[in-house]
Amino acid sequence: MQLARVVGQGISTVKHPTMQGWKLLLVQPLAADGKEDGEPLLAIDNLGAGSAHVVMVSNDGAGARELVGAKNSPVRWMVLGVVD
Repeated sequence: MQLARVVGQGISTVKHPTMQGWKLLLVQPLAADGKEDGEPLLAIDNLGAGSAHVVMVSNDGAGARELVGAKNSPVRWMVLGVVD
């Protein structure tokens, strides 16, 4: 799990069938001191996080695939919570 800041949304005209209906967020991972850490990532979200929100994300691919209900889904990152 890692903290990240929402920096945008992913918009596509064609998605993998297992990602239909999921909101895609572009999130910037954060280090412990709150500074950017690495490249932005694409994560699925069903919590309604918005721009500039700090969120907790997980790269548990198996958990993400279980969430979308398909073992063959390419999804890896998912939003687990919105930080107050």
